[in-house]
Amino acid sequence: MATRRTRPAPRPPEGTPPRAELARQARKVLAEAVRIARWAADGATPGSPPLAARALEHAAAALELSPAQVRSGWDRARLAGLVELHGDTARPGWRLRAWDRDDSAVLRGWVALFDAWSLAHPAPPGIESTAVAEAVEAVPQVLSLLQLSAGPVTVPALLDLLGQRVAELHEERCEVPYGPQPLPAPAEPAPTHAPELVALLLDWALEGLAAVGALTLGTGQATLTPLGNWAVWVKLEQICVAAQSPAGNIEQAAADMLLGCARLTPGPARAEYRAWLAARPVGSAVAELLDVARGEDALLRGLAFEALRVVGAPAEPEVRSVVTDPSLRPYALLWLAEYDGKDPEDAQEVLSREEATWLWVDTAAAVADHGETGLLVRHLDSAVQGTVPALLDEVRAVGHPRTVQVLVALAAAHPDPALAKAVRKAAFQVHTGGS
Repeated sequence: MATRRTRPAPRPPEGTPPRAELARQARKVLAEAVRIARWAADGATPGSPPLAARALEHAAAALELSPAQVRSGWDRARLAGLVELHGDTARPGWRLRAWDRDDSAVLRGWVALFDAWSLAHPAPPGIESTAVAEAVEAVPQVLSLLQLSAGPVTVPALLDLLGQRVAELHEERCEVPYGPQPLPAPAEPAPTHAPELVALLLDWALEGLAAVGALTLGTGQATLTPLGNWAVWVKLEQICVAAQSPAGNIEQAAADMLLGCARLTPGPARAEYRAWLAARPVGSAVAELLDVARGEDALLRGLAFEALRVVGAPAEPEVRSVVTDPSLRPYALLWLAEYDGKDPEDAQEVLSREEATWLWVDTAAAVADHGETGLLVRHLDSAVQGTVPALLDEVRAVGHPRTVQVLVALAAAHPDPALAKAVRKAAFQVHTGGS
């Protein structure tokens, strides 16, 4: 039997509510977004997302909400992965399908919204984008103070910390020219934001974090909610909320079996796939795996094709038949290339640049949903593009429905402030439809 050494999962801070209670609070925060997502995804207005004028009116009337509430809820639903747009059609995301039964899906959806608070609560007009980006970059420091304080923190203390952190970001970005240089002019202090602007940015950040349920605001103070405290702890510990491996994988449906094998090394995972397949007619097993692959969970999509590799020749006609499905095409082409004898490392050559980029985003979505933050950062190295700017340009153009969430998660995870800023900017452009 193969065994793996893993470090024990750190315990959350004392007083953190159980996961079921945290999930209940997350469901409450996203209740309106879930209503709108279900209305949009149930075919009530086929082919038209709720932001279309006519569908917006229909949604407001059907849900007894104001148009502003519908817009806000729709925005949150997209950012939380509850609904996805495929062209002009709204489809339920995998988290929406699992919303009532899977606390992990709920918490991951809320964390995705938490990471994207600056998109869910746009900055006040008239503030330079650079100042906004620096405030977003400094907010984790503010959240850390709130988390370590384990109670209310006064706004002046938060304002002082935000101002210091923004000043540090200015210093860190000072460029030192290379080579011989003329004598320097008298030193000038690094440019800093006016106190009034820092105060305005802090107000915006606190309001945005409160709007997504991460903190509560009192008179001259702020306090993390249990959800916010847990989320900041999760970020600090760099752990993820992942589905637990269910017992008895062979007895499970395909999706549960694949999740149960997700944390196994390749050898034991293949053994599980073989045992699961041996207990079922090949045709129905292949059909069940492909049904899972068509779902919204990118991790299950990749694992389904790993299981189909174990099936081999009997799966070839069915795999070939899904080559025309845009979401399955890259996986199917790689499967067929390997089936035809190509080395797995060389099989990538069968993908077009656009297909490879789509696959990169899909894999990044799987990592963001089920992996550790370090894996998401390292995933950058697997992109076919030579530079991050080139990758962002092509990712924006490829039209993957999870693009915004992937970029927001990558920006939140990456340690390089400049790169994180560029990724956040790209996420904002995709989210708003800008260029």
